[in-house]
Amino acid sequence: MNQLNQAIAIVGIGTAVPAYKLEQTNTSQRLTEALREYPDSARWAKRIFKQCGVETRYTCEPNLLESADQCRYFLQASGEELPTTADRMKTYKRESVPLAIVAARKAMEDANLQASEITHLITVSCTGQFLPGMDTVIVRELELAATVNRLPLNFLGCAAGLRGINLSKHIIESDAKAKVLLVCVELCTLHIQPSSEREALFGASFFGDGASACVIGSLEEKLQYARGVFRLGTDRSVLLSDCADEMVWEVGNFGFDLYLSPNIPKLIGATIPEQIGQLIGENKLPELWAIHPGGKGIIDTLVDSYGLTEEQSRPSRNVLRDFGNMSSATILFVLDEMRQHLIERGAGPASGLALAFGPGLTCEMVQISYVPSNQRREVKLVEAHA
Repeated sequence: MNQLNQAIAIVGIGTAVPAYKLEQTNTSQRLTEALREYPDSARWAKRIFKQCGVETRYTCEPNLLESADQCRYFLQASGEELPTTADRMKTYKRESVPLAIVAARKAMEDANLQASEITHLITVSCTGQFLPGMDTVIVRELELAATVNRLPLNFLGCAAGLRGINLSKHIIESDAKAKVLLVCVELCTLHIQPSSEREALFGASFFGDGASACVIGSLEEKLQYARGVFRLGTDRSVLLSDCADEMVWEVGNFGFDLYLSPNIPKLIGATIPEQIGQLIGENKLPELWAIHPGGKGIIDTLVDSYGLTEEQSRPSRNVLRDFGNMSSATILFVLDEMRQHLIERGAGPASGLALAFGPGLTCEMVQISYVPSNQRREVKLVEAHA
């Protein structure tokens, strides 16, 4: 089917977070106490925790709520045994699947689809691995068909959620009857490092745990949905040159070691406008901006570059404030937040753009169009004006 005659959309979204909430002020205080023998690091950590735009996050690890002298993930003068990578992977295997299942069920319910209708399952994660993989467990728990096409996307970082959305779109462009379930789960807090190094403390300041899922299908199938949907348009993926060392995620003996360059917002400001221009061409700037909140600086850079209003950046800032950066899972939290706000104000059809960044540096983008639930028969009209 020709893409111009085929409306492909995110027709259902689901999200989930663990039971344990990290209050930013409290976490900062306990971490500062753990760094009492490193006063410079303690002062820097306190400042970055306050300025990163996060107020609350969630974690699957209750030990991260313990006092400074009892938390195995904080620097300990007492020589407390640190969680090894194997320890953290055991926790990941135990805690990731239940979150993934909750998010997936919500997405399928939101899309009004049965498990037997799912033809493809894409699973995304960069914070843990095990075999047989999460995809096999989700098939069993959700009672998906044993013949469902399974595509795991592992260790691709923050941009992988949007990469999965774009891949789903390409699958349906080739098979209009396909219905893709995309499931992202990230347990970022398992990799908090017991360190006084600034790089480790920066990563500890704003990453959180969460899972998200969505169902992507063709609206030509006359899918019934109770809420608005996001129609997917042209996408673009680009690997920026000379940026490979700006974002690094490697397996260490005590979890995964993260390095985020302070230059990332500046690099995005210098390179991404050209890429967005290549995507949207001569069209006017979109109304809706679903920006993956990889950090407050990234949101600020794009707001400044395009003169975005407070309302346009609100979904990304709200997700960063309430959940932190949940790596690949975050973009669907942003889209869900955006959709809820559009529903509450009774918004009509609107054009938009979703974008996310990951190691490489990689930028994933896709044009989106919001279609209210009572506008299903006008999908082609929205597409024509996107």
